[in-house]
Amino acid sequence: MISERMTGSRLIRSVLPAEAETVAALHARARATYYPDGLPDDGTDWVAAWRAAVERPGSHVLCVVERGRIVGLASFRTPEGAPADTVKLFQFHVDPDHWRGGIGTALHAACVEQWRADGRRSAVLDVHVDNRRAQAFYAGRGWEPDPENPPAEGDHHLYLRYEVSGTGE
Repeated sequence: MISERMTGSRLIRSVLPAEAETVAALHARARATYYPDGLPDDGTDWVAAWRAAVERPGSHVLCVVERGRIVGLASFRTPEGAPADTVKLFQFHVDPDHWRGGIGTALHAACVEQWRADGRRSAVLDVHVDNRRAQAFYAGRGWEPDPENPPAEGDHHLYLRYEVSGTGE
């Protein structure tokens, strides 16, 4: 597992349970950008959810730290019922104040590095249909529509797949 990795002036490392509130706040700022009517309140306690993700066995939560501040994060693990060589990218966010600065690219590369080290062959994710920025980001890194998971009627997510063993990042 990547414990720490320097990329220029950025540190990529695992998130600590005590950082769940900071991570939840970044998550909310990033998600709010693609909900035209504001971030929906579904009652989820995101601080508790992030703490659980960090502490869950088999789960990885990476963050990018720049000038002492968490500016990007990614959460992934093998989803229940999936083959052991598949990983799901559950969350991937960059603080909107830091977009277009290479943080997402560095974080994605760290994820792929970890997936390869773990022997993963493919990665999957779902992205909100209104999040065009993320869709473009993923497409630029080789993610493609998942043929095993076409969008269902009324679903607000697109399902993408990435071949980890490929020649991408």
